[in-house]
Amino acid sequence: MLTPLSSDAQQSDRELYLKQLIDRAEQAKLAEQREWHLLLHYRKRLFGGYESEQDDPGFFLSLNGKTDPSAELVATLTQFFSSEPVGRSRQPAQCAFIARYHWLKERLQFDPTRLPPFSCERFDRWYDDFEAQSISLIFPSAFLNNPASMFGHTLFRVDQKGQTEQTRILAYTINYAADVPPNAGLAYPIRGIFGSYKGYFSTIPYYLKVQKYRDIENRDIWEYRLNLTEKQMRRFLMHAWELGNAYFDYFFFKENCSYHILALLDYADPELHLTDEFMFWTVPADTVRLVVSKPGLVSDITYRPSRSTVIKRKRESLPAAERDLAHRITQDVGELNSPAFTRLVPAKQAFLLDLASDYLRYRIETTDSPKPEWKERNRAVLTARSQLRIPSEEFTVRPFAKQPELGHKMHRV
Repeated sequence: MLTPLSSDAQQSDRELYLKQLIDRAEQAKLAEQREWHLLLHYRKRLFGGYESEQDDPGFFLSLNGKTDPSAELVATLTQFFSSEPVGRSRQPAQCAFIARYHWLKERLQFDPTRLPPFSCERFDRWYDDFEAQSISLIFPSAFLNNPASMFGHTLFRVDQKGQTEQTRILAYTINYAADVPPNAGLAYPIRGIFGSYKGYFSTIPYYLKVQKYRDIENRDIWEYRLNLTEKQMRRFLMHAWELGNAYFDYFFFKENCSYHILALLDYADPELHLTDEFMFWTVPADTVRLVVSKPGLVSDITYRPSRSTVIKRKRESLPAAERDLAHRITQDVGELNSPAFTRLVPAKQAFLLDLASDYLRYRIETTDSPKPEWKERNRAVLTARSQLRIPSEEFTVRPFAKQPELGHKMHRV
């Protein structure tokens, strides 16, 4: 008859099994493998050895983990036997560093009876909420009022199953940005150059990003759907979960928003070698160009024009008299009863009303102290528009600037 092992015997067996795992890992030279270095963000140092670009001490389970891949691997395997919370998220190591766990489990074929898997409910809820079907790289164009966005920005959107082009705005994004205090002032660009801010990964609804970039900051947005397998998407999200557990020092020119999110793609598909291409500076448009250049990686490109681009293109499409009429409506809604407006066919009336409302909303949302009469005029315009009871006509908006991957590289500017 089988009898349960005593606590001493269990401890002895755990120590024996840990030693076996460490021996097997050393024999397989796992600490030297590219995927381990990607998970820990190790880079070769100029005069030998390695150093991680990760700056949060809680990201490492060994005191020497920032510079010693082997010590970190041993400490990681050791911590997998413990339920002690680690990292900023205060979870067992199997859950806090779930990508490491699954990679080592796959390489070493963990025996679940000797290294029991923990239940990672927080990760499971987070992962299941995405319902990931595809992942898109998002590029909002430059925003000159913010030093960190003068050359654009990049982030990822996780597209859910069953979403359409219209409903993808409800998806979630994975973003990396500096944590800058609201009163940073003139110190902001200086401190950003020298890495004085911490950068964090975050998960934010896409519609909030669109509202900020497209509608308030008037930045065109380009979306690049990536051709990733289900396994690659899971690796991507598991590592994103790990990076939400730590911070990097944020540098405007090199280790910025675009650089560290590329590391997620590098781990999803280690053959890409994306971050290896950026030695001294990382320009968002250059990262887009690199991603697009990888054969088969981008499956589809979508353009979301800013509100100001839509307004300008719609105005361009009108004859001078109708452009002037649309402008007069934004100044005086009494123009809606003028012969110049009432004699137009309903489709043209709808077009002018849509344009007038776009312009008024633009003024309301981009002005610090919008005038009350702008909101009143917009309500009157929307009321008149609803009475027409016809859909808005399809209008193709051409961008004013080239797609980011078609422009010049940074060193040619």
